[in-house]
Amino acid sequence: MTILQSLDQYYDRMAARGEVAPPGFAPAPISFSLALAEDGTPVDLRDLRVPKGKKLGPASLVVPAGVKRTAGIAPNLFWDKTAYVLGRTGGAGKRTADEHAAFRAAHLDLLKDATDPGLVALRRFLESWTPEQFETLPHHAEALDTNLVFNLDGETRYLHERPAALALLAARDGGGGADTFCLVTGRHAPAARLHPTIKGVDGAQTSGASLVSFNLDAFSSYGKSQGANAPTSELAAFRYGAALNRLLDRATSRTRIRIGDTTVVFWAEADQVGEDAAEAAEDLFAEVVDPEAAARRRGETDAEGAAKIAEALAKVQKGRPVSELGLGLADGTRFHILGLAPNAARLSVRFWLSDDFSEFARRLARHAAVTALEPRPSHWGAMPALQRLLVKTTAAQEKFENIPPALAGELTRAILSGGRYPRTLLSAALMRIRAGDDPATGWHAAAIRAVLLTNPAPGHPEPEKETPVSLDRDNPSPAYQLG
Repeated sequence: MTILQSLDQYYDRMAARGEVAPPGFAPAPISFSLALAEDGTPVDLRDLRVPKGKKLGPASLVVPAGVKRTAGIAPNLFWDKTAYVLGRTGGAGKRTADEHAAFRAAHLDLLKDATDPGLVALRRFLESWTPEQFETLPHHAEALDTNLVFNLDGETRYLHERPAALALLAARDGGGGADTFCLVTGRHAPAARLHPTIKGVDGAQTSGASLVSFNLDAFSSYGKSQGANAPTSELAAFRYGAALNRLLDRATSRTRIRIGDTTVVFWAEADQVGEDAAEAAEDLFAEVVDPEAAARRRGETDAEGAAKIAEALAKVQKGRPVSELGLGLADGTRFHILGLAPNAARLSVRFWLSDDFSEFARRLARHAAVTALEPRPSHWGAMPALQRLLVKTTAAQEKFENIPPALAGELTRAILSGGRYPRTLLSAALMRIRAGDDPATGWHAAAIRAVLLTNPAPGHPEPEKETPVSLDRDNPSPAYQLG
């Protein structure tokens, strides 16, 4: 199953939990709502911001999906920043008048036949509003360059949520492209010319980047351009984009981790095993791969869950099925892991792995056994978190930004696919030791041992079983005698 097909299916699971927006809508950061009287007069600018640390930040509201802006002017419907909505900005504002004119024209055309009181109020507002009126609004200084929505005075419901607005948006959607055979769903439907913007990948543009895009003639064939090169329906593009953006959301996602420059998301299929078993698989994977982050989410130290995870991995190592671990897991759970890295305005797929969860559990148990140390460091859980292992073994000055970029993806892929550890892990660990780092901390020993055990030198067979590395300076393990 492809990446997009898996994400398209996962959208249904998210929708059942109420975690994703319906087709044609998406969450956006909204700070204020402009209340309008029925004659279009602006009455109030309602503050929607919420506490974020010591400051106030925009609330996340589900609004009509925003347009994909590059260099041109393109207004959103029923919401946008103040430059578009009110014709005011705090910057140079060379295009502000044109942006506001575009917002006004798009809505006057959309609402020309509207009879709903809320939509009529918005039309009358745009017909009479001038940017010079901005200073008469409450909170005008704080609202500058934030995103706004509208509501009818006396109502908490926003204009884009009114049935008449939803009907207009539904009638407008689906007419952008000719029908195509969708490679994701296998059905004929209107084609998406541009694929959705993906946000939340560490190091990528904050405005978002493209997972699927075609921007050069070399990427086109048979006279086709843009999305026609990989035909995907508008609905499928929306669904996979909504699912992936939710998985990547730093604030809400429980299935997102970072390893070096690679942002990793993972999810299980619940169709065959049920929601509880799928969540149990996701929780165990998070516990093993990044125990520190999992412990923070639970509000406890990672040491508290280490014994339970270590016991589970030991049972897997002995061949026990995951359903017998006592963690709510089910045999036959399909599991997907996607690693993404930034690449200018686009995203690179570092790895894509899809298999039965029991296979991933077995490979992680093997990794835990290969990297085992005795005595186990007090700060170490069932096994070293991949991010922590890399920063301790390969990153100069133990800074996360100094982890060799490609190595994070190579190591993660090797562990999760059951392949050999990358030789570059060994060379990077040796460079750290030669730079003056103390190998007796154990982290370098784990990395070096893992490479030596899974990449034996010519003429030296692999050991029949893994023996934990001893950190005794007077009697070191053979795998740690570097000469």
